[in-house]
Amino acid sequence: MGVIGAVRGYVEVTRPGNALAAGVLTFTGAFVAGGVFAAPELVLVAVAATVLATGGGNVINDYFDREIDEVNRPNRPIPRGAVSPRAAIAETAGLFAGAVGLAILLPRTAIIIAVVNLLLLLAYTELFKGIPGVGNLVVASLTGSTFLFGGAAVGDPLGAVVLCLLAGLATLAREVIKDVEDVEGDRQQGLSTLPIAAGTRVALWTALACLSVAVVASSVPYLDGTFGVVYAAAVVPADAVMLTAAWRAFDNPAIGQRRLKLGMYVAIAAFLLGRAVSIVNWTSAIHSVLSD
Repeated sequence: MGVIGAVRGYVEVTRPGNALAAGVLTFTGAFVAGGVFAAPELVLVAVAATVLATGGGNVINDYFDREIDEVNRPNRPIPRGAVSPRAAIAETAGLFAGAVGLAILLPRTAIIIAVVNLLLLLAYTELFKGIPGVGNLVVASLTGSTFLFGGAAVGDPLGAVVLCLLAGLATLAREVIKDVEDVEGDRQQGLSTLPIAAGTRVALWTALACLSVAVVASSVPYLDGTFGVVYAAAVVPADAVMLTAAWRAFDNPAIGQRRLKLGMYVAIAAFLLGRAVSIVNWTSAIHSVLSD
């Protein structure tokens, strides 16, 4: 294996698409909180820290799952020999060190969120992944707090708290539905997921309940006047897609979790649209005052 092959393995093990997507979520949290234009340098630092931390979390997850991946995913970098287990540990340490080095440049609340998330990423596979429901909660909290981290980076974590709650609950529901989809394979591997421990019907009703709370939360920015009718018009279809997806999962979990993911994207777009419209309205109001 040449240098190019080795570099490719080190990049691939971080799952760069996943890491970059997490960075986009952090940017979204900062934008929804209204701080992108006020502190662009802090947003950039937060996004970079998120990408590095997520990449490190992906590497350490592959390290702990290397024996399972030898059977289920032999083409992953560690099982196929592109990255050694020892090198994976070193790469994780480097990525986490970079994330911490960037995070300390941010406000205190953002630093606290970063430290907690790094600890969860390190402990996830070994401590939480095999506990019914707990692993799902950890993944959900990591996803939701990514938005919160973006808001905290610009000094306004509360500005992204509703999006954090909605994304966290929707992610929890999707993770549970995915476990229902994978129940037979997980049972063969000796895993104890929520649908295995409590039954698929209980798991699916739990997912639906989580989404119901998320839908209620999505109405808060409109009801409290943060966002206007444009946001409401965009988020209602997203809520409908997510609820329909959870209900569809009772018959077909695979279709349900894919549609739920789509609904989550639409909901995030609604928050972005709501903030964009409020910025335009705010700018127009200032222009009107100055013109008078």
